[in-house]
Amino acid sequence: MSSFREAVAAWAAGGPGEPAYELAEVLDVRTAVLLEGLSDAAAVDALARVRGRDLAAEGVCVLPMGGAMSVGRYARRLGRRGLRLRLTGLCDEAERGYFDRGWELAGATAQRFFVCAADLEDELIRALGVETVRELIEAEGDLRPLLIFLQQPAQRDRAAHQQLRRFLGTKKGRKIRYGRLLVEALEPDRVPAPLEGLFANL
Repeated sequence: MSSFREAVAAWAAGGPGEPAYELAEVLDVRTAVLLEGLSDAAAVDALARVRGRDLAAEGVCVLPMGGAMSVGRYARRLGRRGLRLRLTGLCDEAERGYFDRGWELAGATAQRFFVCAADLEDELIRALGVETVRELIEAEGDLRPLLIFLQQPAQRDRAAHQQLRRFLGTKKGRKIRYGRLLVEALEPDRVPAPLEGLFANL
């Protein structure tokens, strides 16, 4: 499935579509999960593992696109006017318009995607609670960087969950790592509604 992801990314960037068509047939890909970035993909992959689901074996490809503005290119190639895959995905509320237009371009308006209020990290922090997230950050050895970050003047008037959300984006790779860790720390009945809706739709 990683080869299929690479083929789709190359196609969306202007390369040939034949490798994606060939791999989709060989792998029996039926559904594409369009996500804004790698941290979202890490969270989706983590929840699949927690629930014992092998998405690739189910014909589901999780596709981080490198930003919501790419959704039109991906959706056109993967939807009814391209590979004819069923589309779903996650986006932030601020990026809903890109997804709406992408779904329209793909002829997929009857298919669902799911919207996070701010972003998926915010949803996960709210689901776990600030104290649990701080404990997780401490267990990961990131408490000192967090305390230094919280001393910045720009953070002093922000709510605690907003501070944590900002902190996760301050170092390359941190959002991806915590995308997995936050999901793994969730109680089964505390999965945020957009993520739960996505899995119910797969």
